[in-house]
Amino acid sequence: MKSSAAVSKKLFGLFTRRERWGLSWLSWLILVLFGLSTAILLLLNIQPFLAETHPVSTNILVVEGWIHDYAIRAAVEEFRAGSYEHVYTTGGPVKGNGVYINDYQTSASVGAELLRTNGLPKELLQMVPSRVMNRDRTYGAAVALRNWFRERNIAVRSINVLTEDVHARRTRFLFQEALGKNVKVGIIAVSNPDYDAKHWWRYSQGLKDVVSEGIAYLYTKFFFYPSEASAPAKSAQASTGPRQ
Repeated sequence: MKSSAAVSKKLFGLFTRRERWGLSWLSWLILVLFGLSTAILLLLNIQPFLAETHPVSTNILVVEGWIHDYAIRAAVEEFRAGSYEHVYTTGGPVKGNGVYINDYQTSASVGAELLRTNGLPKELLQMVPSRVMNRDRTYGAAVALRNWFRERNIAVRSINVLTEDVHARRTRFLFQEALGKNVKVGIIAVSNPDYDAKHWWRYSQGLKDVVSEGIAYLYTKFFFYPSEASAPAKSAQASTGPRQ
């Protein structure tokens, strides 16, 4: 059976020419419009997607110790507005030290001090430091908290984690991975006052935050595998650390 398409040959059959179907101008227009609409939807929805806020009913508030002053103040307000009985700060060695030195030079300690300074009751506050220095710092902090609970036989059913802006979805995912399916992990994202979240692409800080966290979340979601270094058997010296 001969093909319905016209075929021509040259140079003793070394080259052939066949008729083929191609995209029309209408098809190209549809593709361009689809691409533009997808880009617009991405611009409008990626920031609120990453900066999710989904608290659960709990009496435990966990605050990531590395957060800035505006988020620390929001954490104190969240504590006062909620029904919390315990507040835990998490985090590893302060950036710039290079190595773990002691519990008091960790983000957990720094965050606890800032919370106290802003009026959070000392007797309800506990720092839970981590020694993790590698790329899995957030997961390492969550593991340290998990181990702190286990070492004291504290049964935890739910927590709320407070963090900054577009870091929220990744934080919730990693804390859930560390604590397991039997613990409900809620998340509270504090908006960054340095840029308008609805128009984040107009600001250098917004562009930096959203793009970097978007890439980090995709990596964490699809390629993250806990390592021994980020999942220590014990939570550094948190078991002997004093209540802050």
